[in-house]
Amino acid sequence: MVRRNRYRLRSAKVHELDPDLALAKVRTMDQWLSNSSAQPRLNTVLLSIFASLALLIASIGIYGVLAYSVSQRSGEIGVRMALGATPRGVLRLVVGEGMKVALIGIGTGLLGGLALGRTLSRLVFGVPVRDPATFIGVAVTLASVALAACAVPAFRASRVDPIVALRYE
Repeated sequence: MVRRNRYRLRSAKVHELDPDLALAKVRTMDQWLSNSSAQPRLNTVLLSIFASLALLIASIGIYGVLAYSVSQRSGEIGVRMALGATPRGVLRLVVGEGMKVALIGIGTGLLGGLALGRTLSRLVFGVPVRDPATFIGVAVTLASVALAACAVPAFRASRVDPIVALRYE
């Protein structure tokens, strides 16, 4: 209702100035700009939501694979602990293995991003296709998520009681 009244007021003002002028869709400049940027804004919001979901799923996947690996290797970890491995050494072993795989994946993804950058250039506005800051930011974010996902199973593995782990076998 308010929108129609605004349209009538604008139309009446223009009609006062020039009664012979045909009018259609009288809008302010802010409305024109808002309408013209609505689709890119929606694309950006959707892309951000899907990227966040992908990051969440990836971190859950990394955690799940490492937790399963640690549970399967509890006997080996128990033997290592019984033979004198420190909890810090076990922590370093599990995190090192997880981060090795994660860094290989990040490197492959960065190479793929560089290769497919030209294809995605129409989706990013105001950012060069091969922007180093973006690539570094993505790599650091993914490495941080992978490290956090590796930390929980590694901490659990470092707390394994050797006797319980050997009895379990």
